[in-house]
Amino acid sequence: MGGHAGHGGGSGQLSWRTLPWLLAAILWLLPLVAMRFTDEVAWDGADVALFGIMLLAACAAVELATRRTASAAYRAGVAVAVVGAFLLVWMNLAVGLIGSEDHPANLLFGGVLAVGFIVALAGRFRPRAMARALTATASAQAAVGLVAAAAGWGWPAATIGLTVLFVALWLVAARLFRRAAGETMAPA
Repeated sequence: MGGHAGHGGGSGQLSWRTLPWLLAAILWLLPLVAMRFTDEVAWDGADVALFGIMLLAACAAVELATRRTASAAYRAGVAVAVVGAFLLVWMNLAVGLIGSEDHPANLLFGGVLAVGFIVALAGRFRPRAMARALTATASAQAAVGLVAAAAGWGWPAATIGLTVLFVALWLVAARLFRRAAGETMAPA
């Protein structure tokens, strides 16, 4: 019979812990395959390596959360936060969230992620601290978006739309961590 729902089991089931790694491998291969069929995708070795490192870091964060707790809300919070951070970095490197990827204001998004990480680290990644960290991340994201829009950097509609998207992701993650704070943090 199958094992713990979070770990997969027998009978050929795909484990929830294996799924992120499988998806990452598929995502990593997509640009390599696309380059064979179109000139629209023109990645060099550094692009492929950086994308692989980003996927590895994202999967490692999800794996660590999966091993740390049995709380579905905590795991979901980590997954949402990791997806948000991954998209923020990837989009910023690829095309830039404020103007082009070369616009110096895009460096501010590193600060957005640093705010969340520092608050989470200070709280030793406990659920309540994670909720505060993601709320602080949402606030920092909103501040950067508002400054960029007010300064006329980039394309205002795109900047505001992306700011709303990322603030929503951070707040969803914060909500999940608040829910996890009410659960027991028993090891998986």
